[in-house]
Amino acid sequence: MKLVVGLGNPGNRYAGTRHNIGFELIAELARRHAASTPREKFQAELSEATIGGEKTLLMCPLTFMNLSGQAVQPTRDFYKIENTDLLVVCDDFALPLGNLRLRARGSAGGQKGLDDILRRLGTDEVPRLRIGIGPLPEGWAATNFVLGKFSHEESAEAAKSVTRAADAVATWVREGLATAMNQYNTSPEN
Repeated sequence: MKLVVGLGNPGNRYAGTRHNIGFELIAELARRHAASTPREKFQAELSEATIGGEKTLLMCPLTFMNLSGQAVQPTRDFYKIENTDLLVVCDDFALPLGNLRLRARGSAGGQKGLDDILRRLGTDEVPRLRIGIGPLPEGWAATNFVLGKFSHEESAEAAKSVTRAADAVATWVREGLATAMNQYNTSPEN
């Protein structure tokens, strides 16, 4: 069993913001793979899908971004999921819009939702997929930027990123992290 966690903030106020691109990815995976109706469990919305023959839990924490680990840690423990079978998907304003970055481990790089998950799990050995939403415009506060919505011009590129990210997640489930990294750790033009 795999667990894919898309990070974001719950509620209409945050729908469509850059910070919620992880939630958008979960919605795309649920649509593509005919996921079950989400149910609330462990302070998250959880649904089940089958991707490449593998049972996969799709999760959107309802704890707000900075407390995402409160939902992820008990879910991982309850389902006895190995950290290597857990993929955290989050936004990254240091990556240009449209770029994806898969990694097996490492620091949170300033992403507070990912940081909370790593802290609560007690390891940085957790695969993650960062979806580029940047660059952060000069003079902007990071919080204002990530909680803002994509411009009309950016919306099409953001939608393409979600599509590519969903492809990357399916590749991770079916063929493993190394294959997914080789295929998707490039700019969208490559």
